[in-house]
Amino acid sequence: MSQPSRLSQARPGDRGVIIKVGEHCHHQDHALELERRLLELGFVEGATVELLHEGLFGRDPIAMKVDDMRVALRRHEAASITVQLDNAVAA
Repeated sequence: MSQPSRLSQARPGDRGVIIKVGEHCHHQDHALELERRLLELGFVEGATVELLHEGLFGRDPIAMKVDDMRVALRRHEAASITVQLDNAVAA
């Protein structure tokens, strides 16, 4: 396994497991709202993710597979998700 990294840093084909969602710092309302939204979309600790596609301009938005579901996020939203990428795919 590689070092934990932000989902926003992943490249197409990267696969891994979510180890943390959000910053767990709830003094800002927008951070709490984003964390709640991500959890509702299925971005929960232990879920497997695979980055499928990224936009042409600025690599935004990104499309990913979360368990058996496909979801698109902006990179700034994906930055609040920490993942453990598989070495075989990330290398």
